[in-house]
Amino acid sequence: MTVKHVDGTNDKKSVFLYALSTCPWCKKTKTLLDELKVKYDYLYVDLVVGQEQEEILAQIEVYNPGGGFPTLVIDKAEVIIGYKPEAIKEALA
Repeated sequence: MTVKHVDGTNDKKSVFLYALSTCPWCKKTKTLLDELKVKYDYLYVDLVVGQEQEEILAQIEVYNPGGGFPTLVIDKAEVIIGYKPEAIKEALA
């Protein structure tokens, strides 16, 4: 599993992004997090293979039973599914 880390000055909350490398909404979410200078980790689920991918999909299902992308998990409690800039800004304020 290749989790990538992005440093940022906004590190008040733990932020994890489950994304797909080919998803335009995932790219927009990453761009927004970068613009907000958020410190976050992300994983391109489609680039993980085999059993590892199945385990990751099971993790995502806990937060997002529908399985849509992007799935943004904040402090392991708040979940934003899809590209929702206002909800993301509010959650990270």
